Amino acid sequence: MAWHLFRLGRWSFVHRRLVALVWVGLLLLGGVGAATLSAPTKDTFDLKGVESTQAFDLIKARTPQATTDGATAQVVFEAPDGEQLTSAPNRKAVAAALAGVRTADVVSVTDPFTTGTVSPDGTVAYAVVTYARPSVELTSGDVDALEGVRTAAEGSGLQVAVGGDALPVETAPPTAEIIGVVVALLVLAITFGSLVAAGMPLLTAILGVGIGITGITTLSGFVSLSSVTPALGSMLGLAVGIDYALFIMSRYRSEVARGRPLAEAAGVAVGTAGSAVVFAGLTVVIALAGLSVTGISFLTQMGLGGAFTVVIAVLIALTLLPALLGFTGARVAGGRLRFLRQRDPESDDRRTAGRRWVELVARFKVPMLVGGLLFAAVVSLPVTKMELALPDNGTATAGSDARVAFDAISDSFGAGSNGPLVVVVDTRGAADPAGAVDAVVAELGTIRSGVAAVVPPATPGDAAAEKALAGQLQAVQYATVTVVPVSGPSDAATKDLVETIRTRLSDLPAETGARALVTGQTAVGVDISQKLLDVFPLYLVIVVGLAIFLLIAVFRSLWVPVKAALGFVISLGVSLGATVAVFQWGWLNGLLGLDVTSPVVFILPLLLTGILFGLAMDYEVFLVTRMREAHVHGRPAREAVLEGFQHSARVVTAAAVIMMGVFAGFALTDDVIIKTIGFALTVGVLADAFLVRMLIVPALMLIVGERIWWMPRWFERITPDLDIEGESLLRRLAAERDAVRAGVRAGV
Repeated sequence: MAWHLFRLGRWSFVHRRLVALVWVGLLLLGGVGAATLSAPTKDTFDLKGVESTQAFDLIKARTPQATTDGATAQVVFEAPDGEQLTSAPNRKAVAAALAGVRTADVVSVTDPFTTGTVSPDGTVAYAVVTYARPSVELTSGDVDALEGVRTAAEGSGLQVAVGGDALPVETAPPTAEIIGVVVALLVLAITFGSLVAAGMPLLTAILGVGIGITGITTLSGFVSLSSVTPALGSMLGLAVGIDYALFIMSRYRSEVARGRPLAEAAGVAVGTAGSAVVFAGLTVVIALAGLSVTGISFLTQMGLGGAFTVVIAVLIALTLLPALLGFTGARVAGGRLRFLRQRDPESDDRRTAGRRWVELVARFKVPMLVGGLLFAAVVSLPVTKMELALPDNGTATAGSDARVAFDAISDSFGAGSNGPLVVVVDTRGAADPAGAVDAVVAELGTIRSGVAAVVPPATPGDAAAEKALAGQLQAVQYATVTVVPVSGPSDAATKDLVETIRTRLSDLPAETGARALVTGQTAVGVDISQKLLDVFPLYLVIVVGLAIFLLIAVFRSLWVPVKAALGFVISLGVSLGATVAVFQWGWLNGLLGLDVTSPVVFILPLLLTGILFGLAMDYEVFLVTRMREAHVHGRPAREAVLEGFQHSARVVTAAAVIMMGVFAGFALTDDVIIKTIGFALTVGVLADAFLVRMLIVPALMLIVGERIWWMPRWFERITPDLDIEGESLLRRLAAERDAVRAGVRAGV
């Protein structure tokens, strides 16, 4: 493999114009596709086969005109100080404002004065506007009409906030990407001491992200994608794109310093460091693509989208980077920063800081190992209290319309008003449909804990409403009962209430022939979280199993892959523990721009496992490859660890800091899902690169000694030799040089 990569790198160096033209052409093609074929993203977290979504499916099947996936807007009105909305002038102002919201896409507009959505003190009220289309399909006329409600009401002295999902979210500038690029440029400049050398990994990574994101955006015209998918692709593409190019660039400079011709140096860099890049990228792709085994569409989209950008990053590092090196030639050290030394982070044989650190670890290996494990255990403790939930507007940016509306409703009507539960009573099998509905309402009324109100489908004693309900049960054979919890949609108490309701109504089919399905935001979150927990073991077995077999082939050792996997578990625990402490408990959350606590975003554990596992294997491959290279060259186990660490620690450190900078930029965004993922990955990379790979791993390898490289002979014989260190490549090149020299001497 190393030989084929060598030829690819050398060919790309020589045919640089063609290679550059192909990649620029792909970027332009992706841009055209994104501009002409893309469609808006849709942030819907539904899942087939669970109770909460079965309820929506039932409503849609029996009443096709129903809008279970239509956008909704909560228009919150607040009276001026000293006034009430129930006064005649203010009631008239509210009615006039709501009259202008109706468009062809509006299904219904509730009247707060007849539906009871006026606060007890009469100062706050809200109306619900329901649309026939999802939010991404609303027209500019729909949005303008909704914004017009604010203008009309404020003209009458009322304060207005619009919640829900009908209004488009303002697109923020690419601050996260800018932060990542700035951090990367600083780290690369310090690492190489040259602006030209520092700029190349950045250029290739940015081009790769451009191709990846335009490709994903083009795909949105054919497949429904969530807004997190391109954001995740951008995050991963930028991080791994810079890191992979950094490793190859570092090896190239090392080979040039040894006196190799430039084209050959590019080939050797791709054949050696590029081999590590291929296998590191392959572990990331396996981990991300493996999310498809969950059978959950939005996770599959995120995983495959992220895997696509990683594949692009690997291919660009193997081809475009050597092509750019061909353009710069010997000027790769240009733009030298005079206040920094020109550095070759791989070939420096001086007693570096990395060497001093690993010697310190070797001297106190047992205390270092125990101390590292104890620290990781303490930071991981909050994981035992982790709660998962769907995000809601309660975590939106303070002062935003969505947050103001959410808080106003919560303060004036109770936290549960922002996330009512809906019990769909399917009466198709009931002998007495009306009696079955009454039985559900009666049973729900006996739940004393956590219920603020039970709203039946027809008000008792209202003859017209009861007649309409009877007609509905005859026509569509279902009715809905609304349960307003005391607690908010993301609170643990509301999730407990969902389970209580389901338990209480579990005997309904046997007693009446009807069945009850509980849905609503909290119920959907409960069902999806449980589904994720159910598929988690299968995902781990497939992804970790494939990665371990791959690492066995790479390192030709049984214990190195096992150690790598255990190290990942430590990093995952630290990352999740810190995330719980910050987001759920509120420790230092102000540093991330948060002013409230909330459960952890429900997709994080599984998504973080996939991404962090791939990245953790990256650092394992890059760090331990140099150790194995030294061991293959005859170094004793202890010296192989010290020498390999010395020559790889600086590059791995730079790569980790760059990746942390990229992820930290995304942790500062307003979107709570992206913010949570960015923070968790920042902490995960910090823990894996520095705590695990630079403390726990070398300490453990020094304690185990030669046994760390053990592998049964029979297993070694059937395991392919991937030659990731490029040993056979270097021998072949040396033999070719010797043959040339011998021929020259013979000719003379």
